[in-house]
Amino acid sequence: MRLLFLGDVMGVAGREKVYEMLPKLRDLYKLDFVIVNGENSAGGFGITEEIALDLYDAGADVITMGDHCWDKKEALIFCEKYDYLVRPVNFVAGTPGRGTGLYTAKNGAMVLVVHALGRVFMPPRDCPFIAIENQIEQCPLGQVADAIFIDFHAEATSEKMAMGKFLDGRVSAVVGTHTHVPTGDAHIQKNGTAYMTDAGMCGDYDSIIGSVSDEPLNRFLYGRRMGGFKPAEGAVTISGFAVDIDDKTGLAKHCSPLRIGGMLQDQVPDFWGD
Repeated sequence: MRLLFLGDVMGVAGREKVYEMLPKLRDLYKLDFVIVNGENSAGGFGITEEIALDLYDAGADVITMGDHCWDKKEALIFCEKYDYLVRPVNFVAGTPGRGTGLYTAKNGAMVLVVHALGRVFMPPRDCPFIAIENQIEQCPLGQVADAIFIDFHAEATSEKMAMGKFLDGRVSAVVGTHTHVPTGDAHIQKNGTAYMTDAGMCGDYDSIIGSVSDEPLNRFLYGRRMGGFKPAEGAVTISGFAVDIDDKTGLAKHCSPLRIGGMLQDQVPDFWGD
């Protein structure tokens, strides 16, 4: 099974590029399943119903929502309407929406998607390790799910790496989001789980994590707020992670970062091997 994950979509420039490129990527790589992190797609903060619908129409099978998922208050309502919207699973009980879902891929495989927030340098949440453990116990790989994908939205690289080790051999892939910077450690762990610490963002890298540089820089220099963050609107790099999942075991056969356009050096998967 061929699965593609696109990292945090940043602002209007990021989402417009995803709308343009995702149908082409689905066709080019004959993708069976696509997951997009959309938490910054509405002006850099949250997601609107219209954007969620547009990302879905562009080819996203699932949209994960991150720690900014409620920045647009309407999301508290519309998240209940669409089963392809997945907010963090380790919010407190009774939170609107769903933190996980079981979906049918284009090739007929059943894909479990789980989304969780880290706790290091982040607001307090329920334990992400326990929350994810509970989900995969209910829907184990090779028994209920043909593939399991984890979007772990966390600040600390160590916490993301710990999650990768914790789940190695029990899920298909663990990919980090939130820091908007693609890491160079995409690999398959020794027990068969594909891993990358951060998929990066779909946005303008001539920025500070996707925002026009002036205000973030001022806050570092002067230690005070001097304005609001605005998404950068220059050339967009599409950043993500591709994984080829074995149909028999549900574990990864190949994986690769995906980077196209914008400022970063292109890196495209070449391992599908038809």
